[in-house]
Amino acid sequence: MAIHLITGAGSGIGAAVAARLAERGDELWLLARDANRAAVLRKQFPGSRTLIGDLATPDRLSWALGQQEQPVRLDSLLHIAGVVDLGGIGDLGTKVWNHTLAVNLVAPAELTRLFLPTLRVSKGQVVFVNSGSGLRAHAEWGVYAASKFGLKAVADSLRAEEHANGVRVTTVYPGRTATPMQERVHAQEGKAYDAASWITPESVATAVLTAVDLPRDAEITDLTVRPGR
Repeated sequence: MAIHLITGAGSGIGAAVAARLAERGDELWLLARDANRAAVLRKQFPGSRTLIGDLATPDRLSWALGQQEQPVRLDSLLHIAGVVDLGGIGDLGTKVWNHTLAVNLVAPAELTRLFLPTLRVSKGQVVFVNSGSGLRAHAEWGVYAASKFGLKAVADSLRAEEHANGVRVTTVYPGRTATPMQERVHAQEGKAYDAASWITPESVATAVLTAVDLPRDAEITDLTVRPGR
């Protein structure tokens, strides 16, 4: 039985990944921003364990997690949570920048740092669910893309640093996926939302699990998933 720590398990891609792992009997540790959210996640995924830590305040994660029981073994750390606010570089102020970078970039880096000793012992894997915006930036997407470009750099550096320790590092770059976040993006764009036009979360979950389940003689470093319709 493998042990996984997942962020963003409440909906979208994170929920799809968590459901697949739970179905096959793996042990789930799910990060929640507060106690109420943790209770919801435990009900959503019976038998799972929860850790409380707010990704929006990454400087507090070390203290928060230090007050809680943590997994003694960890086969994968799956960074799936994220936020997005659209707007021009000339329009969005530091509040949006700081929040987006905290949740999408600094918190994943900090969580990785905190759990890296456990991952090294287990020769585990870190998966960053990034975005197509982590490879190419478009108008109105600058803040989000900056956070995702940065996350790619974290993953690439981590892979080079931890290869000798047996820790695998994978970045998945999904295109637009039918999630609550995508629905909010469409609202910000002023466009009608049709979930059937986009990748399903389950398809992205398949890509994530393909990387996680790959035999240890190989490593998927970067995986791009694009809409097939």
